[in-house]
This record gives sequence, structure tokens and C-alpha cells, in this order.
Amino acid sequence: MEIKTLTFFSNYYNHHQKALCDEWASLLGEGFTFVETEPIEGFRSTMGWGNEEVPPYVLRTYLNEESYKKALKLGRTSDLVVMGTAPEVFIEERLRLNKITFRYSERPLKEGFIKFFIPRLTKKYLHLHVRNRHRNIYVLAASAYTAWDFKKMFNSYPGKCYKFGYFPEHKVYDVKKLMDRKRIVADRMLGDPEMPTILWEGRMLKLKHPDLLVKACAVLRDKGYKFRILFVGEGSERKNIEMLVNMYHLSDITIFRDFLPPSEAREKMADSKIYVMTSNFLEGWGSVIYEALNAGCATVVSHAPGASPWLVKDGVTGLLFENGSVESLTGKLEKLLADPKLCVKLGSNAYEQMNRLWNPQVAARNVLTLADDLSEGRKCSIKEGPCSPAGILKNNWYKDTGV
Repeated sequence: MEIKTLTFFSNYYNHHQKALCDEWASLLGEGFTFVETEPIEGFRSTMGWGNEEVPPYVLRTYLNEESYKKALKLGRTSDLVVMGTAPEVFIEERLRLNKITFRYSERPLKEGFIKFFIPRLTKKYLHLHVRNRHRNIYVLAASAYTAWDFKKMFNSYPGKCYKFGYFPEHKVYDVKKLMDRKRIVADRMLGDPEMPTILWEGRMLKLKHPDLLVKACAVLRDKGYKFRILFVGEGSERKNIEMLVNMYHLSDITIFRDFLPPSEAREKMADSKIYVMTSNFLEGWGSVIYEALNAGCATVVSHAPGASPWLVKDGVTGLLFENGSVESLTGKLEKLLADPKLCVKLGSNAYEQMNRLWNPQVAARNVLTLADDLSEGRKCSIKEGPCSPAGILKNNWYKDTGV
């Protein structure tokens, strides 16, 4: 079935969704609608979210009853619905009609299985997922661990999970010029074109573990490696990290910056040679991983965030370290500091992968292809990247052997 109308329901429109939605609008014209069901959260707006110009394809249900009723109709009549974080009422009739629907979901058990023993949440889960397991509903997984979590929870979507994620704007670069840019910035800022900046960006929360980077860098500096550290972001852990930097005598090589608008944060990535992402399993996806790879950074990432297993091929497009391990992170960073050519190799490979495969253009087309395959009773024709089948992956899949 050719998809002519697609409606994407989510809580609010933001820069992480804009690029993908723009592609759907380009492919489908007036056949695409983004339904926003609530205003953006206050703390998100302080990070520069919600400042995007709202395009005509956005429908805000909370503005008036007419918009709400229109959204209900779209949920019922659209050829395809992609259901993000939004009230289930918008697709209840659609599910009864057994029309093809994609749930856009991170892993449901990122806080652990304990949530499933809370009666209210168990009842909600059974209503949303288990009762519909044999209907024409599938999962666009925004985590490599989503399929495993759903399997543990009554095998809710057996063989019905497909790789997806979040797709910020894909920036197009000439790879050689991008690598030259990083050297030029290092020479201008640090007086040495080979001196790497190790960049960390995000909200400074415990789950994101910026302390791991400080501890690893203390070891590396004691070994005689030269580098600069740049932290961009704010949050409850900011003061603790500043104190930790002082305690490890890293203040002379560490810079702290407050939140930057998303566009400026992306430019910092393009300027930097190394990007580090240290979050634990509470990080559902990790869009900064996508952005750093797109910016040609040699990206060192904990294996825990949902994006890591799909986007970072260890030793090819980046380096993985074992979640929570300072020793593992230190070892991976040392490889880069000891071999500047490895930074260039990984950064170049990372950019090429994102440019070829993991970007909004490919994702938008693949959703339509997958929907067409499934509606016609065919197996998924997509073999890699967005909308290819998502296998079962457990938390403990990665162990750093030091090789």
C-alpha cells in the first residue's frame, strides 16, 4: 500500500524531531501532520528547545476543540500513524480497526523491572501493549535495548521491533575540510594543531556521569598526555564536577561553558577532535552520539545508551567503553591520545556512516518502505540502518577485554 498520509503524534515539537518531520513533509506534502499534544517543558526551553519556527504541518491539540477533533480524525483515517509520547485516545479507534501503526519507543524498562510490579503501571502496560500484540502494530525502537525489554514484558511485540532512534539535523561536510578545521581550531586556540579538545555536552546529571571523564583525564595527564577538556552544560552535578576538576588539579586545562543553543553546540562538535559520552542505562537514546558522529568526532561512548550499539562500531566509527568503568574509558581515550591518526580515521568513518545511512532523509524514506512492506504482507526489505529488524540485545552484551 502506498503511504500518502502519515500522522506523527508526540508530546511537543522540538529540534530533535524537526529534520525527520521536514523530510516526511517533503515526501508527502500536505499528507504529513505532526500532532503536538502539550506545550514544551520549562526546563527544556532553558536549554534552547522550542525556539524553532513552527511549520504549517504542526497541529496543536491543546489550542482549541477543533484542533483536538481534527487530531482524533487523523488518528483514525491516516494511512500510517507513528505514535510517540502522546495520549492513547488518539489511536484507540485506529487499533480497533487494525490499521497499521508504529509505536515510537525507547526502552520501557530503562529504570529496571521494578516498575512492572507497580499495579497502576502494570495495568497501563497491559492495556497499551499486551492486548494489542497480535494487531497490526509495530515498534520503531529508539534504543538497541527496546526489543529485549518488550520480550521480557510478556513478549509484547514478537519479531515486530525495528531499528530507529532520533534524527537531528544532518549536517553535510567535506570530510577532509572538516578534519582540517579541527586542526586549524586547535592551532588557533591551543597553539598546537595536534592538541585534541575532549568535548562533553549535556545536562550535568548523575545518570550522565561526567565525573568519569574527569577521573580518566586525571590518569591520562599523569601519564604525560596533553589535551584540553571542554564541558558544555548545566545541571545539578555542575558544582560537583567543578570541585572534582579542582581536586584532580585539572583546572588549567578544563573549561566550563553554560548551555549553548543547539546550533552552537553542534559547531563545538565540528571544532573538536574527541567527543565523550558517559551516560548509564537511564539514557534512553543519546542524541549527542548521533550529532558527534555527524561532526566527525572520534567518539568514545559508554555501551549503555540506546544509540551506542547501533551507531558506534567499536574501532571503526568510534570507541565503546564499558559502562561505569573509569579504567575502560581511560584505555579508550589513551588510544586516541597516543595516535592522532586514529582520531582522523574514526571521525572520517563516523561521518561517512551517518551521511550514508543514519540520517533523517534515509529514516523518513525507510519508514514509508517498511509500512509498505508490512501492509502488503512482505518481510522487511531494509537490511541495515533505520527500520531494519532490531534483534535482542541485553545490557551486559559488551565487556571491555582491553584488546
